[in-house]
Amino acid sequence: MSKGKVYLVGSGPGDPELLTIKAKRLIESADVILYDQLPGEAILSMLPDSAEKIDVGKYAGDHRLSQWQINELLVKRAREGKIVVRLKGGDPYLFGRGGEEAQALAREGIKIEVVPGITSAIAVPAYAGIPVTHRDYASMVTFITGHEDPTKEETRLDWELLAKFEGTLVILMGVSMLEHNVKELIKNGKSIDTPVAVIEKGTRPDQRVTVGTLADIVGLCKQRKVGAPAITVIGDVVKLHRELGRI
Repeated sequence: MSKGKVYLVGSGPGDPELLTIKAKRLIESADVILYDQLPGEAILSMLPDSAEKIDVGKYAGDHRLSQWQINELLVKRAREGKIVVRLKGGDPYLFGRGGEEAQALAREGIKIEVVPGITSAIAVPAYAGIPVTHRDYASMVTFITGHEDPTKEETRLDWELLAKFEGTLVILMGVSMLEHNVKELIKNGKSIDTPVAVIEKGTRPDQRVTVGTLADIVGLCKQRKVGAPAITVIGDVVKLHRELGRI
């Protein structure tokens, strides 16, 4: 059987104008597109009628397909000679399980190409007027997953080290774990006065920013009913939101 090719495509943080030219071209020419909800409605509405579109999203309490089933489907469609786009939010290799999918395809001898996307870890804070680094505030930044693999026997996040980190902390996909993460940072010595911003639906028309400190951010988010998708930014750079968030 002829072998097709799989493109692991990052769609960026949600604003369709941040979709790369290459990503747009591949979406328009794909035979099959496997997508989830993270690219956002504006980008998903652009998917062509000519392509077979398969929703493989993992919604709360409703995982359409397991990860191994997604891997198998990518392999199957490629072996049918199809040009397959695996469309992901942000960048495929930053907490997007793109590396796992690439490994599965490589083991089966399927041709793969990764198309990087603008990561929401940087773009979403930028749209909220928060540069993740700034000479006066932070010379380092670290990205943290808000959802570790639940099959792990113990966390691989070193909260003691993160609490001492003097740069910016950016937590992706962490709304449901916000209270836990805040408690861990405070327990390990992070000042309760550390500025925090939680940015919902970043770069999209309905983007919303909630700003507080480690002391009160959980209560503020509950009060405002903050929901996913959202990114949490922790550190002094959050102070710039007051000035730059108006741009």
